[in-house]
Amino acid sequence: MIFGWLNMIQHLEIIYIMSSFLKCCFTNHNAKKKTPRLKKSEEIMERQHASNENEEILENEKLNHESDNHSYKPTSNIIINHDFSGGLHQWNPNCCVAFVTSQETGESAKLAGRFAVVSNRKECWQGLEQDITNRVSAGYTYTVCAWVAVSSLHGATDVLATLKLESGDDEVSYKFIAKVSASSEHWEKVEGTFSLFTMPRRVIFYLEGPSPGIDLLIRSVVVSGDSSAKCGDERTDGDENIIQNSTFDNGLNSWSGRGCKIVLHDSMADGKVLPKTGKSFASTENRTDSWNGIQQEITGRIQRKLAYEVTAYVRLTGSTSVANADVRATLWVQAADQREQYIGIAHVQATDKDWAQLHGKFLINVSPARVVIFVEGPPPAADILLDSLVVKHAPKVPPASPPVIENPGFNVNIIANNNLSDGTNGFFPLGNCNLSVASGSPRVIPPMARDSLGAHEALSGRYILVTNRTQTWMGPAQMITDKVKLYLTYQVSAWVRVGKQATRPQNINVAFGVDGQWVNGGQVEAADGETWHEMGGSFRVEKQPTKVMVYIQGPEAGVDLMVAGLQIFPVDRHHRFKTLKNHTDKIRKREVTLKLTSSGSTPVAGALVKVRQTQNSFPFGSCIGRYEIDNEDILNFFTKNFNWAVFENELKWYWTEPQKGNFNYKDADTLLNLCTSHNMQLRGHCIFWESEGAVQSWIRALSQTDMKSAVESRLQDLLTRYKGKFKNYDVNNEMLHNSFYQDHLGKDIRAEMFKTANSLDPSALLFVNDYSVEDGTDARSSPEKYIRHILALQGQGAPVGGIGIQGHITSPVGPVVCSALDKLGTLGLPIWFTEIDVTSDNEHVRADDLEVMMREAFAHPAVEGVMLWGFWELFMSRDRAHLVNAEGDLNEAGRRYLALRNEWTTRAHGYVSDQGEFVYRGYHGAYEVEVVDVQSKEKVNKKFVVDQGEEPVVIAINV
Repeated sequence: MIFGWLNMIQHLEIIYIMSSFLKCCFTNHNAKKKTPRLKKSEEIMERQHASNENEEILENEKLNHESDNHSYKPTSNIIINHDFSGGLHQWNPNCCVAFVTSQETGESAKLAGRFAVVSNRKECWQGLEQDITNRVSAGYTYTVCAWVAVSSLHGATDVLATLKLESGDDEVSYKFIAKVSASSEHWEKVEGTFSLFTMPRRVIFYLEGPSPGIDLLIRSVVVSGDSSAKCGDERTDGDENIIQNSTFDNGLNSWSGRGCKIVLHDSMADGKVLPKTGKSFASTENRTDSWNGIQQEITGRIQRKLAYEVTAYVRLTGSTSVANADVRATLWVQAADQREQYIGIAHVQATDKDWAQLHGKFLINVSPARVVIFVEGPPPAADILLDSLVVKHAPKVPPASPPVIENPGFNVNIIANNNLSDGTNGFFPLGNCNLSVASGSPRVIPPMARDSLGAHEALSGRYILVTNRTQTWMGPAQMITDKVKLYLTYQVSAWVRVGKQATRPQNINVAFGVDGQWVNGGQVEAADGETWHEMGGSFRVEKQPTKVMVYIQGPEAGVDLMVAGLQIFPVDRHHRFKTLKNHTDKIRKREVTLKLTSSGSTPVAGALVKVRQTQNSFPFGSCIGRYEIDNEDILNFFTKNFNWAVFENELKWYWTEPQKGNFNYKDADTLLNLCTSHNMQLRGHCIFWESEGAVQSWIRALSQTDMKSAVESRLQDLLTRYKGKFKNYDVNNEMLHNSFYQDHLGKDIRAEMFKTANSLDPSALLFVNDYSVEDGTDARSSPEKYIRHILALQGQGAPVGGIGIQGHITSPVGPVVCSALDKLGTLGLPIWFTEIDVTSDNEHVRADDLEVMMREAFAHPAVEGVMLWGFWELFMSRDRAHLVNAEGDLNEAGRRYLALRNEWTTRAHGYVSDQGEFVYRGYHGAYEVEVVDVQSKEKVNKKFVVDQGEEPVVIAINV
């Protein structure tokens, strides 16, 4: 705490600037007569909303200031006296009092050093300011970093970095830069960026925000145009382990049992179990539940928005029935408002044979009141051994370079003797099956491969016949180790068929064995022994393998397998992008004629016109979670770069009613209000989920009658509470893969869910939603099966209004994705990608994957929306899928996403013709136009909307 600092300071410099103080108050008193200021967060949000309208720069913005000679090249830090070593020189308290203090010891030594104290604050906007007018220029992006704290005893409060912009006509506007939740416990870092697109008369930087009566403490401020400039880290040293007594050298000090006892050992099992790192280790005793384990409270040693790396060594003991089990490292966080969160850090399959390493990362978004880290997980019969636990600030990983692929050989098949002109040479039987060559297979290239290869020679008509199959995995195989190149994406294609021995549909799979690991390259269901089926998929290797084998497998033992025209070839994904751009131009843009007239319908000839699109009407969205919005950096990226939202978990039944009658809509309401305040449309995910693992235990225990009643209540509660709030709903998630409700309530329950939901909220489009539809890897959810599923629901009267494709995909190939869209598009329903994420350990490859999915979706006429399943590291369901690194650095995937959004935003400028027209081609959506009289320089701004359509449109604008 810091309340004793006045008695403990070694040096105190108090500078009252009374003349400035009185002048400031008088000026603000008069200003408030013109524009009353709102209080606290309402004031801040008003300024943030106002500034958001000016965030995008037009390509032709230079027209506004060709005659502006003001130019100041950014330096490492434009703030003068940034660390208060010169007292308050160049700083001005804004209607309050400020002084500089230095302290090194005492109760508040955690805030040691020199810092400014801003006191006697009567309004939340009062703080410390510096005029930076002559040290900033339009056209540059500046990075802001300041270390702040507050004097409050009542938890955290927000501190904001803000710009005050004064124009030549005495108009004042405010530009929000960043905010942080600060406390009296430690220094917090305010970080953000700003740009000035035109140069105002005055630019004043200041820090503000805490409630009246709370002192604002500021240690240092950096405002720089150099992205490499350092702010100076006031937090825990990255090399310091925040775990106390981490290797148990001091016994069990700082450690405790979580629901059980813990014991110290130097060995166990007659010396067969020895410490891994130090001289001792700890074990649990008397565990009665899986969450029982070993814990340490780390409150006060961990900072929000800082990524931490966790390493531990664990093993099992105590049970012959549990030789291996999942052991987890978990973080429990309690916020100042008593909200609790459990964060899964890492897990490992531990055994009783040897030590296993737990390794993971975490980041917390709230200013924590309490934090506990613990190791848990195995069944109660087993005890956990913990050798050591290390928690350090995670080192920043240098940005990856794009992979260098020499001679990629695009479109060249790496399969030897694929036309079987040399018999089965190059192939070998996997298992005790027999391979032979027969004739009569298709001579045309499968459609998905043809879309990539273009004009190509016909296939030979020969195929491999596999007989004497006694296991499902038996089939033809070929070694391709020396032909596979790292990070190159390969398309997989083949014709396949099964023998007439099959009495039911058979799954056929192209698989890759990569150093003993199975990788799925494509899968199809063969319904009979008469038809050839196209199988398509993709494949990529990202770590240097020692052995790579491709093989075809799947049908039941005793069923013959036939394979023709197997091709595995690298695809030039950027080449396809050119075609997709042309498709996009046709379906997402239209020719616009602005018919500009003045009063009296006189054409406005010769005027300068600047058109800026403010919103693309196509939905680009992401999921978001309640805990994520506590991090203002995550929130800022989310609200700035998406126009639709879906809640990751907060609308799901297990979240809104975890126990019968115990409802929790608070989190969903918070997210809904947030999104609504930012004019974001909402998808509802999901009303039900067919996976038994996602069904609460109290529901699973109900009788059929009571379960049916619970389902009806869920529909009534959710759909009436949020009537008209959600534009789309996923009614019953993943019906192609799971069937909990259907199994318990009968085959009609799914259609009844749709019909009841529609009666309760007729305005919402009701979606089916499933995974592995678009990538060819799962026969259970092929486009053909999805179509049959939808038609069956419609046949039962279900008002299916849209098709959801989740889009959790690895190494996507455009023609495979497009083929699925083409097939599903025949139903005439809108298609949405509802949960896109792509994964690669190289951010440039991940960016390419994301671009494939975004371009395929945006270029397809049946697709009407794209939702990402997150964007921030450590807050995504799949690793190596993020666009933004944990501490806020944009990676290549994030830059690619923003580049695409920028590409799909129209800007145009020019002059009005003699006929009073300005013609351009633009994306559908909302626009602003500025019309400038070239003689008088008078400006008129108007808004208009370009509706969806391909035909030219004329829009009349009276200026």
